[in-house]
Amino acid sequence: MAESKEFLRISNLQSWYGESHILHGVDMTVNEGEVVTLLGRNGAGRTTTVKSILGLVGRRTGSITINGQETVNWAPHQIAKLGLGYCPEERGIFSALTCEENLMLPPVIAPNGMSVEEIYDMFPNLLERRNSPGTRLSGGEQQMLAVGRILFVAGRDFRRPGTCHRAGAGPHDHGPQGQGLHHHHGRAELPVCRALGRPILCDGTWPDGGNLQLARAVL
Repeated sequence: MAESKEFLRISNLQSWYGESHILHGVDMTVNEGEVVTLLGRNGAGRTTTVKSILGLVGRRTGSITINGQETVNWAPHQIAKLGLGYCPEERGIFSALTCEENLMLPPVIAPNGMSVEEIYDMFPNLLERRNSPGTRLSGGEQQMLAVGRILFVAGRDFRRPGTCHRAGAGPHDHGPQGQGLHHHHGRAELPVCRALGRPILCDGTWPDGGNLQLARAVL
């Protein structure tokens, strides 16, 4: 099997909120075609790590390279133009807009985004519900909509919080000490990775340990 191309590399990442030093030397990589899950207890720095990648913290040092470009000193709008997307837990769907209006609301920021037709082909539920108010969709359909918006504006890497928990899983999913992970809300994310080879970075709780851990699946 050919070696996957490296998409993201983090080295000695340090991050602060005001005077509070939150991250102390995080190192990780994400390759094309991988689902990588950042595991840790509440307060371990999972969300801060993702926000640091996107430049959404007050201060950060170390190295963050995206497709070989050093971005640790870039502003969030510059990082977004590389095709990174962020899918927060609250999703940000507007109740006054239809499913399709929500999908097409963000501006296109890079040339490699998917068309609305391609997104509907990937998520047929959205096509069926395209004229429904955004918040009348089911939870799974709202997640498809949130992911679809990222792909529409050219997102290549996206994060969905809290998508993994400890359980039995397939042979390619390995957590700390070789224990498996089950992606119980992955119906929106995993088809994207399989079809397009786009990397996904999630986070999930891992109550047994206080330190951040990585688990990855190659699909």
